[in-house]
Amino acid sequence: MFEALVPFVVAAVGITVLCVACSRFRIVVPTNDVHVVQHAAKTLSYGKDQQGGNVYYHWPAWIPHYGVRVTTLPSSVFSLRLADYPAYDKGRVPFLLDVLGFFRITDFSTASSRVNDEDDLKDQLEGILKGAMRAILASSEIEEILEGRSQFGERFTEEVSKQLTQWGVDTVKAIELMDIRDAENSKVIANIMAKKSSLIERQSRVEVADNMQIAKVAEIEANQTVLVRAQQQEEIVGIRTAEREQLVGIRRQQAAQEVAVEEAKTAQNNMAVQQVETVRQAEITRDAQVVAAEQAKQVTIIAAEASRQRQIAEAQGQLESQRMAAEARQLTGAAEGAAEQAVLMAPVNSQIALAKEIGENQGYQQYLLRLKEIEAGQAVGIEAAAALGKADVKVVATTGQPMDGVKSVMDLMTPKGATQLGAALESLAQTPIGEKISSILRPNGSGNA
Repeated sequence: MFEALVPFVVAAVGITVLCVACSRFRIVVPTNDVHVVQHAAKTLSYGKDQQGGNVYYHWPAWIPHYGVRVTTLPSSVFSLRLADYPAYDKGRVPFLLDVLGFFRITDFSTASSRVNDEDDLKDQLEGILKGAMRAILASSEIEEILEGRSQFGERFTEEVSKQLTQWGVDTVKAIELMDIRDAENSKVIANIMAKKSSLIERQSRVEVADNMQIAKVAEIEANQTVLVRAQQQEEIVGIRTAEREQLVGIRRQQAAQEVAVEEAKTAQNNMAVQQVETVRQAEITRDAQVVAAEQAKQVTIIAAEASRQRQIAEAQGQLESQRMAAEARQLTGAAEGAAEQAVLMAPVNSQIALAKEIGENQGYQQYLLRLKEIEAGQAVGIEAAAALGKADVKVVATTGQPMDGVKSVMDLMTPKGATQLGAALESLAQTPIGEKISSILRPNGSGNA
C-alpha cells in the first residue's frame, strides 16, 4: 500500500517545491525602477507602463532555457553633479567648475546594452559630460566664460545630448554652470573680480562725483530760484495786498450804500405793510360790526319768531288741553252715568226679578214681608239704642206708658220723624222766640243756616 502512495507523495513534494520556488523567484518591480530581463530568446523591460508588465520570475541564469539576466535601471529623473572639476580656458588659465545636470532614460533596452547598472550609467554619463565641457571651455576665454554662464550651459546641453542618444538617455533641462572659481595657487578669477570691482568702484566714484556736482549745481540753482521766487512772491503779495485793500474799501463803501438803500426800502416796505395792516384792520372791524349787527338782527327775529311760535304752541296746547279735558269729562260723565245707572238698575233688576218671582207666590210674599219687618225693627232698635246711649236726649213721656215716649224718640231716626221735626221747627220759627233762635243759629247773621 505504501508503494501505491509513493507517486502521490512525490507529486505533492514536487508541487510544494515548485510553489516555494515560484514565490521565491517572483519579482514585482518597484514603481521608480525598470528591470530589463534578458531571456534565452528575447529581452523585455518590466515596470510601470512597460511592455512586459510589472511582474516576472527571476530564474537563475544556470537553469537551462528558463534562466534570465536582469539589469535594474531608474525610471525616474536622476541628477549628475560635477563638483570642483578642474578646467582650462583658451589661454590655459586653470579654474574649478561646479556643474549640475538632470537626465532620464528613454530607451531601457539600449541603456541596458550599454551599462550593467545605474552606477555604471552615471559613471559613463559623467565621462560624456566632462568631455563636452573640456571641448567647449578650451575654445573660450575666462572672461567670456564668466560673463556667459547661461550660454555655456546651453552649449553643454546641446553637446551632451548628441552623445546621449547612443545610451538611450536624454536631458530633462539645460545643464547648469553652478559656479566658477580659481584653482589652487591661482588668482586669475580673483584678479578679474578685483579689476571688475575697481572698475565698478571707479565708475561709481565718478558717478557719485558727477551726481554730487550736479546736485550742488542743482541746489545753487534751486536756492537762486527760491530767492527770485520769494522776491516775486513778496512783490506779488504787496500788489495783491494793495489791490485787496482797495477792493475791500470799495466793497465796504458799496456795501454801506447798498445797506442804506436796503434800509430805505425796508422802511418804505414797513410803512406800506403798516398801512395795509391798518386798512385791513379797519375793514376787519367794519365787517365784524356788520356781522354783529346782522347777528343781533337775526337773533331778535329768531327770538320773536320763537316767542310767537311758543305762544301759538301754548295756545294750541291750552285749547287741546281744554278739548281733551272736556272730552275726558264727557267720557267720565258718560261712564259715571252708565255706572250709576248700572248700580241703580242692579238692585232694581234684581228686585224686579225677585218681585216677579214673589208676585206669583202669595204665601211666600207674606213670609218675606214679615221677615223684613222683623229685621228692620231689630236693626232700628239696635241703632236707636246706640244713638240714645251716645245722645244726651231726655225723653219726657206725656203718654201713659214710657215705651210710647221712647217710641216717639225712635221716630226721630226715621224719615217720618225727620219730617215731623222739620215741620215743628218751621212752626217754631214763626213765633217770636223761634225767630230769635233762628237768628242765633244763622252763621254771620246771613240768615242761611
